[in-house]
Amino acid sequence: MQRVLRPEPQWLDYPFSVAGNGRSAVTLGDDHIRDLIEQVLFTAPGERVMLPDFGCGLLTLTFEPNSELLAAATQLLVRSSLQRWLGDLIDVSSVTVSNEDSTLSIGVEYSRLVDSTQVTEVIVAPGVAA
Repeated sequence: MQRVLRPEPQWLDYPFSVAGNGRSAVTLGDDHIRDLIEQVLFTAPGERVMLPDFGCGLLTLTFEPNSELLAAATQLLVRSSLQRWLGDLIDVSSVTVSNEDSTLSIGVEYSRLVDSTQVTEVIVAPGVAA
């Protein structure tokens, strides 16, 4: 029996953009999951009309003083939000938060539930005050 390979699914890219061919830009696999992680992290609860609880509210921490306490709170907030909203796609194994100068970096290590592939993403929160 010959195995038939299906093309990998495509999703609209986030943020929405137009590709060079004039069509909507699309994304695949890990790029799509990274887009979803960014949406969860940078969407404030109450921002989406039909999903008022969606999001993490990471940008609400923009004007908080950058400290170890902020990093610990951010780690808990990020992990719980990703587990809640993307738990059907990924299994979050660790979240690391580092704060250097005025930069808050969030490292998310997860495995895709579809194929158990381990992936690490590093996302930088824009404009966190020192």
